[in-house]
Amino acid sequence: MKKKGLFYNLLGIFIILFHFLPIYITLMTSLKQKSDLSSRWLPPNYLNLDNFRFVLEDKLFFLAVRNTFLITICSSIIVILVGAMTGYVLARKKGWISSFMLMLTMGVMMVPTISLIVPLYKVMLTLQGINTFWGIILLISTQYLPISIIIYSNFIKSIPIDLDEAAEIDGCGKVSTFFRIILPQLGSVTTSVIILNGVKMFNEFVFALYFLQTPDKKMVTTYISSFFSEVSNLNVASAAALLAILPVVLVYLSLQKYFIHTSIESMGK
Repeated sequence: MKKKGLFYNLLGIFIILFHFLPIYITLMTSLKQKSDLSSRWLPPNYLNLDNFRFVLEDKLFFLAVRNTFLITICSSIIVILVGAMTGYVLARKKGWISSFMLMLTMGVMMVPTISLIVPLYKVMLTLQGINTFWGIILLISTQYLPISIIIYSNFIKSIPIDLDEAAEIDGCGKVSTFFRIILPQLGSVTTSVIILNGVKMFNEFVFALYFLQTPDKKMVTTYISSFFSEVSNLNVASAAALLAILPVVLVYLSLQKYFIHTSIESMGK
């Protein structure tokens, strides 16, 4: 038993170190000068913060961070509200129609995003949604709605339907029941949705590349990609990446206890 426990502990340490390797290499690269051709595994023998200084003095970086937060927050709100309401309906409605809609929702998740670029671009071009925030928010929201609907639907099924019936006796309609009774109980699962979808939204690249083409509308991912060209600057790109992930790390650390609570709660159910 002790050997088995030691094995799992070592395996856990190995997995943690493996996941930290990209961050370590990115940090080492960001601290080196562009002319430094030494191994990226080795730390520099000098202190160089010019790459971070360059990023912090670039107005486009802060525009990209602002754009990314705006798009992520607005998309998350839409996904939470629409996903929770749709999940509530599918959870409470019994029959083949609800089952078919859930299967259809899962099927949509299997469609590769890149295969939708051309038709979506034509539609957004017709709607004049290229290089607009509302356009990219609409696209990102629809992309992450399916997984949110499934998560909310499965969670709401565990909420006793007696609460709905009691609210109906008290004179509440379906909408009032959802907002007054059901929605307040979705706090923990909503945290999971925010973490699972929010990080992906923050890291969105494909939609940002094709639908936000002007410099002042770039997201963080496309801003960092601008340093990869014929004359690449991996050092500045690494510094920009590290600065960009700081807000995401802080949000995750503040919400992780709710995420863990939801995971344990779901296992129990």
